[in-house]
This record gives sequence, structure tokens and C-alpha cells, in this order.
Amino acid sequence: MALPLYLEPRVEPRPAALLREERFLRGLVGALGSPLNVVLPDQLADNVARFRAMYRKHRLSGPICFAHKANRSSALMRRLAATDASADVASLGELQHALGAGFTPDRIMATGPKTPEFLWLAARTGVTVHVDSRAELDQLAALVRSYALPRVRILLRLSAFETPGVKVLSRTSRFGTPVRELGSALSAVDEHSGAVELIGVGFHLDTTSVGEKALALEGSIRAMDELRERGLSPRVVDIGGGFGVNYLAHHKQWERYTTELTRAVLGRRPPLTWRGHGYGLRDEAGTLRGSLALYPAYRPLAGEHYLDELLSAPAPSLGGRPLSTLLLENLYDLCVEPGRALADQCGMVLARVLEVRRTEAGEHLVRLEAKADDIGLEDHGVFMDPVLIRHEGHEEAGGDEAVGVYLAGGLCLEAGLISRRTVFLPRLPRPGDLLAFVNTAGYVMDFQATGAQRLPVARGVAVWQDGEDGGPWQWSLDEQYWPTLRQEGQA
Repeated sequence: MALPLYLEPRVEPRPAALLREERFLRGLVGALGSPLNVVLPDQLADNVARFRAMYRKHRLSGPICFAHKANRSSALMRRLAATDASADVASLGELQHALGAGFTPDRIMATGPKTPEFLWLAARTGVTVHVDSRAELDQLAALVRSYALPRVRILLRLSAFETPGVKVLSRTSRFGTPVRELGSALSAVDEHSGAVELIGVGFHLDTTSVGEKALALEGSIRAMDELRERGLSPRVVDIGGGFGVNYLAHHKQWERYTTELTRAVLGRRPPLTWRGHGYGLRDEAGTLRGSLALYPAYRPLAGEHYLDELLSAPAPSLGGRPLSTLLLENLYDLCVEPGRALADQCGMVLARVLEVRRTEAGEHLVRLEAKADDIGLEDHGVFMDPVLIRHEGHEEAGGDEAVGVYLAGGLCLEAGLISRRTVFLPRLPRPGDLLAFVNTAGYVMDFQATGAQRLPVARGVAVWQDGEDGGPWQWSLDEQYWPTLRQEGQA
């Protein structure tokens, strides 16, 4: 057969050590059911430390806010509260959760579209509010006055940045105030000066482009200058998230797979997807059309290294000096809001194999004890292979060879596939085996989980090792985890 098109996941030492504990993982699934979300709180603390080290490299200070929407785990939030990180909350429920996990209001940033209840609790507790529009500002100020609350610290979210001279717009966003309307926004802030305190500006762009974000950061620094010219004392620039994750271990595997997928869409090789699904590509009379709607799963520039690249970029309209230098010279705090990047390597989904059969077309179909909603790789366009964990009674069998399979969930829908692409595994799974989908803590394991067909939503557990030198693995239910459970009791 042709060489299998593996997409081997990148696995760092802590999750790799957990994957080697096959009996431990089988015991967890046996006790708590399939699918099972497993989170590694200590990995989140390590990721915060990596981002903080990049701050030190550029001699900057400011909050590192975890975008809570990336994962709803209580264990992750409670472990995060034991670090110097902050929380970015985008709903009333997330704000309540962050407060209950141990975050004090000065370590919480309220972002995103807000309901009156969300704004009221934010104002009542004294968290910082990232204001998205004039209407939101008016509503917040009215709440402060109605309930005689202290002034609320706010940032203005800006958008539609452009360079002086030749117009180069940043990516269009439905959020924030266009930077050209900053003057009128500041007039509104003046009107509400008794209710709010403007401490800075920020943005959040849905792009992987360093250039676009550098343009937005440069524009934000110029906006800070305008604030100071109006007699204000801004001190925070919030650059949002979008620092990315590198999901795959090998660049060549990613290149080879996407090349072969293109060939398959054009009919130049056997199909690689269920019923010819093209992931945004299509064949029009032998010509490839469309664009590949996938997350760039191999990203060598991601996480804190992406932040480093961004801060090192020059600002042409401000003398060409690095952006980090401009932040430092003005004594501005830098605020970041990583979600996926801070959740990198922090969790995995375990799913039990229920059935393996062949379709009428001769394809191997592997049915898992899970729903597609429980393992949202497809919804986020992330391609990476699961790790096969044999059932304890399944001995190594001679003649095992790589095989391509489709992964199906428990919903009785033709579209209820966990993977519409051919997934290559080192051997054909058997009922009772487990598949471990690694690095799923960011937006994958529970972002779209539902109770469809009255099937249960995956339970969650937190796991950790006692001792700094790799002691035995311990676990607790996600809701029962607190940092004090760790043997040394250190944050």
C-alpha cells in the first residue's frame, strides 16, 4: 500500500508521560466513562511562565489574561489563580466562575459583547471592562450612577487601523470602535468621567498575520498619544489573543498531507475524505478552486514566540523602532489574552472504541463512544491523529499494519463524523481500545459539547504528578480540584 499520511501530534514531556501510563488512563475511563476530558493544570502554569519570560526579554510588565472561553474547566481556572496570571471573561457565567476560582477583581478583564447583568456584576465587583461600543459605554455609566458604584476602569476596543500615507487597513472586525472615530469616543468618555476611568486602549484581530497585528499595535500606541494629548493618563495597551498553537510534530507530514488532499480533490489519487468532502477546495473541470479552510496545524511561530516576533516588529510611523521599545519608553503595560496558546498541551480527550466495521465501499469505519461535539477538531479545522491505546487484553499481534479509517460518533446522523478525513493509525483499532486526542484543551474538548440525544456530556478530570521529579500520577474530578491538593501545596 502507499505510505500512510500520518499527522503525528506534537506532544510535550508532561502529556507524553501521561500517555505512557496506559493502565492509569484505562482506569479513568473505566471509572468515569467515555468520552473523558483530562486536563493538566500544571501545564497551564508552565505556559504562563513561558509568556512571562517573553515579557522579561522585552522588559515589559502587564497582565497575561487567559481567555476563559477556550475551556470551561474549574481545575484550570483554579490552578491559574495560583499563578500571577489574570482572567479574560466574556460572559456573566465566566465572570462568576473566575471570581469563584480565586481571582480578585483586579485580575479580571471583562471583554466581548455584554449583557446588562454581566456589566452590573463587573461594575459591582470592580473588574476592568474592555468597552466595545458607545452604547456599551453609556449602559455601563448608567449602571454605575444608578447603583452609586465606584468609577469603573475601562479600555476602549479599537478597530480598522490604517497606516499614514498609503492606506493599508487591518482586517475588518465587527467589534470595537474604528480608530478614525477615536475623537468622538473620547468625548463620550469625558461625558461619563464621573462613572468611568479610561486606562488604555486595545484590539482583538481574528488573524494569524504578524503584520496585521503589528499595524494594530502601532495604531494603538498612536491612539495612546492622543489620549495623553487630551490630558488623560493611559497606561495599558491590550493586544488580545490569537498567538496560535503548533499542533503537529513534523512539517513535512503537513506539507505532504495537504498536497495529497489537493490531488485527491482533483481526482489524481484515491479519495482522502468521506464522500469527497474538500474542506473548502473543489474541482471545476480540472482546475482547483476555493481555499483550504483548515487551521495551519504546523505553526513553528506560535505562542510566546509569536508574541516575541510581534513585539520585535518595527513601527514605521513612529521612527521605525521596535514596538516593544515604544511600549517600554512610554511605561505602558502590555496586556495579552491568549486562549488556545495558554491551553497548549493542557488536556486530552479519551474515547473508547465500540465497533469497527467496513462500509459498502470497503472503508474502515471506527465508531467511538463519543459524539462529534465532544471532540471538536473538525469544527476548528484542526488536523492531527489520535494516539491509539490498546485494551489491556489486546496483545501485540503480528502482521499489524498501518490503516486508514474514518472516525464516527454516537449520533444517528450521516454527518455525525468525528473525522471526515481518512485518519491513518498504526493498526486497525479493536473494540475496547482507547483513542487519545491530545492537545484538545483549547476550544476543542468542550467548546461545542451538547447533550444531544440525551447522551451525556463528557466528564472532566484533572491529573497531576506529585513531586518535581515525576512522582505517581494523581487525579480528581475537575470540580473537586484545588491547588492545595498537590502534595507540596505550592502554587
